[in-house]
Order: sequence, then C-alpha cells, then structure tokens
Amino acid sequence: MDATGKKTAAEVHRAIHHEVDSLLQRIFAERRRTGGQDLEAVEMAFRAAMHQAGATGLTHLLTEEPPAQRHLPCACGGAADYEELRSKQVLTAVGPARMLRAYYLCSSCHEGQFPTDQALDVEKTEFSPGVRRMLGVVGSECSSFRLGAEQMLLLAGLEVTAKAVERVAEAIGADIAAREQAEVRKAMQLELPAAAGPSISNLYVELDGTGVPVVPKETEGREGRQEGKPARTREAKMGLVFTQTTVDAEGYALRDEASTTYLGGIQTAGEFGRALYAEAYRRGWSRAIHKVVLADGQHYNWSIAQEYFPEATQIVDLCHAREHVWELGAKLYPSDKAAKVVWIKAHQHWLDEGQIEDLVASFLCGRLVPSGPNWATTFRWKPTTSKAMPNGCVIRGSAAEGSL
Repeated sequence: MDATGKKTAAEVHRAIHHEVDSLLQRIFAERRRTGGQDLEAVEMAFRAAMHQAGATGLTHLLTEEPPAQRHLPCACGGAADYEELRSKQVLTAVGPARMLRAYYLCSSCHEGQFPTDQALDVEKTEFSPGVRRMLGVVGSECSSFRLGAEQMLLLAGLEVTAKAVERVAEAIGADIAAREQAEVRKAMQLELPAAAGPSISNLYVELDGTGVPVVPKETEGREGRQEGKPARTREAKMGLVFTQTTVDAEGYALRDEASTTYLGGIQTAGEFGRALYAEAYRRGWSRAIHKVVLADGQHYNWSIAQEYFPEATQIVDLCHAREHVWELGAKLYPSDKAAKVVWIKAHQHWLDEGQIEDLVASFLCGRLVPSGPNWATTFRWKPTTSKAMPNGCVIRGSAAEGSL
C-alpha cells in the first residue's frame, strides 16, 4: 500500500464491485426463472455480500509492510528485534479478516510481541473489539450461551460457538469486576476524590436480594433452605442509587428521571456493601443533604446500611411494608379470608398515611395479636414516619429489634 492509501482504496472498490455485480446477476437470473423474488433472501444476500466486501477491505487495511523500526524495548529491559511478518485471522463485525503484522522477539527473555495487536486491541484474541462487544451483550442478555450464538448468526451474520460467547462474556465480566473492586478498595481507603458539584437534596441507596437458580457446582457445600437438602440457588444482590426532588399529587416521592445507576452480583454482604458504598460515594453521597437507605426489612440489608451508611435514614419500602401487614392479617384470620381482607383494609391506611404508631398499637392490642410465641416482640421498637420522604417507614433503632 502506498502512503496515501490509494492502492488499498482501489482494491476495496474492485472487491465491492465484484461482490455486488455477482449478487445482482444471481438475483435477476432467479427472478427471470421464477417470476418473483424472496425479499428476505435478497436482503440477507446483500448483507452477506457487503460483509464479504468489508472483510476484504479490512484485510487490505490490516496488511502491513516490513517495518522501518527494527528494534523495540522489551518489558524485561532488553530489546526486541524484528523477526518477520506473521498472519492472523480475526473475526470482525463484517466477517473474518486476515492480519499481516510485524513480530518482534527479545533475545534476552525470548518473549515475543505484536505491537499492532496491542494497538488494535486484538492481543491474544481472535475477535475484534466490535465482535467482543456483541458477544458480551448476547452473553448477558440471552438465557443461554447457545442461544447467544444463534442470535449472533441471525442478527449479525457471524458464526460463533456457544463456548466463544461464554468465554468472552465471562472475560468482560471479570474485567468489569476487577475495575469495580479497584474503585471499591480506593473508596474504603478514603482515596476517592470528593465528587465535585452542587449539593443534592435527597440521595437514595436501595438494596434487595433474591435467590437465582445456578448449576450444581455453584452450590457445592452450601445448605439449602430445607434442612438436610442442598441449596439450589445463590443469593443475587441488587443495588441502585438515585436522587429525588419532587413528589406526586398524593405526596409520594418521585424518583428523578434518568437518575438511577445500578449494580449487582452474587456476592457476600460485605463485598456488596463495599461496592454499593463506592457507587454512592461516586454519585455524591458526601454532598447529599438527606441520605436515605431504602430496603425490604431483611436483617442483612440493615446490617449493610448500619456498617456502610450509618448516617442515613433507614426506610422500609412501602411495598414490602404492606406485605407484612398482609402476613399479619393472614395470621389473625387463617381460616376466614373475608375477615382477613376486612381487617387489612381497616388497618393498611394507617401505614399508607404514615400513622405508624397507631398501626403498631393495634398490633399490640391483646385481642388482635394472634396466638404464637412472642409475636408482639417483632414490633417492640417505635417507628416514626418521614414527612420529607413519605414513601415508607423510618426505622428507629437496631434492625435486629424487628422490621415491618
């Protein structure tokens, strides 16, 4: 290729012309033979032809001449000498393309290097950055890696194996996790720079968890919920951070549009808490006027809140608080569905309107409390409502003392 790239451009033009001309001849011949045409087949054929032409163009662009620079520094401190041009096939967004690039070898440590591979981000991989992005998406969105490979063929016209989808998706996930952990370590060592910007009225941290099915090897040595039976799921934790400045017509807080960032993973409570703290700090936790942790009342959630967000107001989200009222109604009237519904409707409005003291007092009333061991002790703390953020129950006191 000359310095201006004219030779490569001309070759690419010829390749495109050849592919399109051959395709059109086949299409018109088929139409003359059948008197019609299959639009899906035609458009897919055009895509394949354009991919082939694009791959030909990329192959020309990725073909190097012997370099003028004959020596490069090596990581060991020695010098790597130019050896030869070596070929490598890479799957790109337009199909397989072939690279021809310089190879250098260090005479001291005998380690080789391909500078072009490093520059183009294809070192030690057979997939281009664009294809790796696609594999990461289908690997995370599809229900199986096999389905991800099928989606790659249908949507991008690229043939890959299910194992390729798995390896690339897991490698991307591991890289993201490593970078997140680096940020978490900085945060816990107080090395994160203070997030500059104006003060934030209300900054929320919300967290929850649920069991997700996993393959048997992921639950080896773990006890299940039923005694004597192995676990079938792992706890996946999800967290989000968002801001809130307005309320709706009924006075309930409204999350600011496009203000939410998410994180999640199958982690221990400590690992998840540190990651959530780092994200909250990045979002401006130190600049927030009102700091809120919103959760479902599970003890481990409040343990995370107490350890990593001790200055925050702790709120049980309204949806889960209502669930507990329904649970109590079921215990009060286990065999009378109509009476249960009547009781719940008569008492849930206290929760919705923030009259938590009245609601708890009704629970503690002797004729309403169901039989059973120390049911009332679940509510021995005294909750209050948050008038500034009327979307749940503010927990006053230790999470171990009970939750609504």
